[in-house]
Amino acid sequence: MKMRVLIIDDDDLVRTTLSRTLMTVGYEVIEAIDGNDGLGKFRGGGIDLVITDILMPEKEGLETIRELRQSGGGVKIIAISGGDRTGSLRYLEMAAAFGADDTLAKPYRRQDLLAKIEAVMKA
Repeated sequence: MKMRVLIIDDDDLVRTTLSRTLMTVGYEVIEAIDGNDGLGKFRGGGIDLVITDILMPEKEGLETIRELRQSGGGVKIIAISGGDRTGSLRYLEMAAAFGADDTLAKPYRRQDLLAKIEAVMKA
């Protein structure tokens, strides 16, 4: 059975690139444009991994991570972020504190993303 990955990112290009990367290695991908959309799709069940951006309109990533953790079930979460306008990656540290299993700074290399996914899913 294919692993199901929920990608939550408001940037169409990032979301599409992530989806294509994961589909080429055999993952089933579900896309969401923000935290509200993502949480709704997560509640549909069957999600093995959530990859979420931090800075998004509507419901941002930290709040989304917190709600995913409160829902129970132990879904694996990887937070991604390019930082804020100053380039600060404090958001990734905060994501880990909120319960993300791992983090990845944008821009990232394909092999780094796939290695993180593999490590998180084995943990």
